[in-house]
Formats: sequence, C-alpha cells, structure tokens
Amino acid sequence: MFARVTNYKMKPGSRAAATEIMNSLKADILALPGMTRFINVMNDDGNGYVIALSTEEAMDSDTANKVNQLWGAFSEHLEGPPDRASFHVIADWAA
Repeated sequence: MFARVTNYKMKPGSRAAATEIMNSLKADILALPGMTRFINVMNDDGNGYVIALSTEEAMDSDTANKVNQLWGAFSEHLEGPPDRASFHVIADWAA
C-alpha cells in the first residue's frame, strides 16, 4: 500500500466552495487507478492535506494528468500549487 500526501492552502473564505467542488468530483477521485481511500483534512485557516491510499506505487503519466485536472477544478480557490509527496504505508489501523 502506498500513500500520496498532498499539502495545500485554500484562500480565505473558500472552504465551502472547495468542499462543494470536492464532493462533485467524488466519483472521479475514487475512480483513479489504485485508489482505496481518500481523506481530506483542512484547518480553519485553509491549510490542508489530502491523504490518498493507493495500491499503485507510482502514478503513470495518464493518472498524473487526471490528478492535475482534478486539482485544476480548485484553482480559483487555491493560494498556490499543491505540494505532493509519496510514501510507503507502514500502518493503516482502524478501531
């Protein structure tokens, strides 16, 4: 299992609009190759993280283009480009 962790910052006052966009893209997000879990967290100041768990270690160029298009839907609400990193999942526990 692999995790793509993306740090982002939304513009002030854009949380509701960004959440609405995210919800409208749910099917597209979950349809990405290898996607098993999608978690999005955001503080009141607009700082947030997406944690996407995947069975795919690396994104191929087609998937990377799809992800960039998905982030593009948020462009008017983002303060800057999101910062992505990939990791091996060491633990994925649930109570």
